[in-house]
Amino acid sequence: MTTLPETQTEASGPPDAEVTVVIASRNRRADLLATLPRHEAPVVLVDNASTDGTVAAVRQAHPEVTLLPLDRNEGAHGRTLGAAEAHTPFLAFADDDSWWAPGDLARAVAIMRAHPRLALLSARILVGPDERLDSVCAEMARSPLGTAPDLPGPSLLGFVACAALVRTEAFQAVGGFDPVVRFPGEEERVALDLAGAGWGLSYVDEVTIHHHPSPRREAPARRQAGIWRSRVLTAAMRLPAGELVRTTGRAVLAGRPGIEGLLRAAPDLPAALRRRRPVPPGVLADLHRLQGSRS
Repeated sequence: MTTLPETQTEASGPPDAEVTVVIASRNRRADLLATLPRHEAPVVLVDNASTDGTVAAVRQAHPEVTLLPLDRNEGAHGRTLGAAEAHTPFLAFADDDSWWAPGDLARAVAIMRAHPRLALLSARILVGPDERLDSVCAEMARSPLGTAPDLPGPSLLGFVACAALVRTEAFQAVGGFDPVVRFPGEEERVALDLAGAGWGLSYVDEVTIHHHPSPRREAPARRQAGIWRSRVLTAAMRLPAGELVRTTGRAVLAGRPGIEGLLRAAPDLPAALRRRRPVPPGVLADLHRLQGSRS
């Protein structure tokens, strides 16, 4: 079990704040020092055992940030630990190389307030200095699940964590990001559980995240292996046995990244199976609709 050192809480924002920005980071000191001033809400920063002086640098430059230094890398689960330090009805996730556009956090909160079944709002992502629209946004905008009358945009069964605003009660009720899947690809299990609990997830194009990808990133092949690892573990936790078999088969057909992902998933399969709780039939049917639209 990870020991949580004493938390820095010099300033956690005004008591009437409605949203907290939660960031999990590891060895991205320069990126954080550039992006932290851009956030328009109190920030909880979870440091996943950085070795580059991130903690000391943030304490010196941004004493207003609530800092949670961990003694080991918890991956995406760090965001869940950070969420426990936030005491607001909404949580806005960001990465160390991303930030919400000016005024858009307030706009997103207003949209959430106006749609009480909405658990997760997925924002438009503009990439790099040239503000290129992330291709995943076009895919979400064309979601074959349509737009429910009580939601503000197309329904989703997935999202990009660094561009998501969530309702705290819903996020916590499904356990947040878990310690099994970790990162990358951690979003699918959360999305499936929110939908299974009856909550809505929507893409909202009127709200924007800026993402300037850090130069300190995993090699593409290693990241793809990580995504396959997450797919297999998520299938083990939430999908019927036949779907798990098919996911494993697709990983093998994907070649080296898929096979490496399977090997990396193997040690965590017992933990995934202990958390197994297959999704309701309606959610599985929606998942099949999404997969069919991509084939």
